[in-house]
Amino acid sequence: MTELKSYFNNKNVLVTGHTGFKGSWLSLFLNKFGAKVTGISLEPHSLKDNFVLCELDYFVDHHIIDLRDKQKLSRLYNNLSPDIIFHLAAQPLVRYSYDHPLETFDVNINGTLNILECARSHAKPVDIIVVTSDKCYENKEWAWGYREIDTLGGHDPYSASKSAVEIICNSYRSSFFSDYLNPLSRITLATARAGNVIGGGDWQIDRIVPDCIKSIEDERPITVRNPNSIRPWQHVLEPLYGYMLLAMHLNINPLKYASAWNFGPENSSYKTVSKLVKKLISDYGKGSWIESSKPHNKPETGRLKLDNTKSVSHLGWLPKWGFNTTVGKTVEWYKYYKSSNMFRLATDQIDSYISTIENQNSFN
Repeated sequence: MTELKSYFNNKNVLVTGHTGFKGSWLSLFLNKFGAKVTGISLEPHSLKDNFVLCELDYFVDHHIIDLRDKQKLSRLYNNLSPDIIFHLAAQPLVRYSYDHPLETFDVNINGTLNILECARSHAKPVDIIVVTSDKCYENKEWAWGYREIDTLGGHDPYSASKSAVEIICNSYRSSFFSDYLNPLSRITLATARAGNVIGGGDWQIDRIVPDCIKSIEDERPITVRNPNSIRPWQHVLEPLYGYMLLAMHLNINPLKYASAWNFGPENSSYKTVSKLVKKLISDYGKGSWIESSKPHNKPETGRLKLDNTKSVSHLGWLPKWGFNTTVGKTVEWYKYYKSSNMFRLATDQIDSYISTIENQNSFN
């Protein structure tokens, strides 16, 4: 951990999607490590978002820019000249993508292309981590985990857009970013694929944890579409730590690390949606749920697992928070967001996670 803190200290880091769920937590993590964070994103989803309640606009160089606006993006990029880029900005919702396929492809593909073009045109050293999704794989409902070398696919527009981004990144890596030995124009690029990430401060529609919290707060039963679907639940800090490790290793040895990487939980954290809901209700101390599965529901993945062997073996990354701790830390945020100093609560959770890593502990 000391090596990672030293690596990010005083680095110019660009985070796209910094007002979003994962982006806000990544910005907090990087700020703790002394990075100079610049964020590019759309407006926060709500006034209850993690970004807003942690008042991250005081700690991040905050810019509201649509990544599809190439002119504004290029101007900021050239002024910043980042050392590291974490590209998280996206249209992230599967069900939304069925109703808005053009927007989904436009945001996810052209937004990524604009970031890569800025790096290519600027022609100065930068390490880029593009975050895609576990849904980039051609899902065959296997009982075992997908490896980074398995076939890409995507039945729904969201998943297809993330598969396309993976192919585009591989193309840019091969065509433009392979001159790792030239210190004047050295650009490295890796992609990261994570499972179902949960944690405090997510209020997006059609996500199970925000839906649960909203129902509990409104004192109505939680409606669950697919209670028997199995998901790889992991706390948001788990993959973010992996992304940061990947960035450091990518800088040290791009020939080895400029590729795709999975960040999934241990097998014990693969639980049905109904088990997640029951655990969340138990930890919150109230709530109930009912099944709302209907024949006309838009198709969703029943089972999807990631094989994280590559990240464990080559990055030294290991999931540290099991299912119970993951849900517990998530519920903690939602129980206290109305009355607590959320910057302090969030940074305390980051400190707890760091302590787990440094002490070589693991939670259940």
